[in-house]
Amino acid sequence: MTVRLSSPETLMQPVPYHHVAVGAGNRHVHVSGQIAREADGTPVATGDLAGQVAQALRNTHAGLMSAGASFGDVVRLTFYVTAWSPDKIEAFMAGVNAVAEDIGLPLPMPPASLIGVEYLFERDVLVEVEATAVLD
Repeated sequence: MTVRLSSPETLMQPVPYHHVAVGAGNRHVHVSGQIAREADGTPVATGDLAGQVAQALRNTHAGLMSAGASFGDVVRLTFYVTAWSPDKIEAFMAGVNAVAEDIGLPLPMPPASLIGVEYLFERDVLVEVEATAVLD
């Protein structure tokens, strides 16, 4: 495996992601921000944060697979969530947990950041996910 995940005991515990990823490889895969849309652009889970997180992660998985990668190769995830507040973490994590096994997303996740934003490119989009992976 080209990626080693860890969470040193000297960093905050527990968190739903690893604090550190070390990737060794020559090919880097960058998946652009994925949202809750079908391939034809049809919105998925309008108004439902958990549902949109799940679909955005499915789309991120599809992007990784198209490059010969998987979540096992991911060294970084970035989540952008509209109108973020800490009380949304339960719905956010419900979306993660709903698809993790199906798409091979390890739990805890690779290093991740969750960034609250006012809005994304369309009003119905509640979450966007970016991924960076390293391959041999």
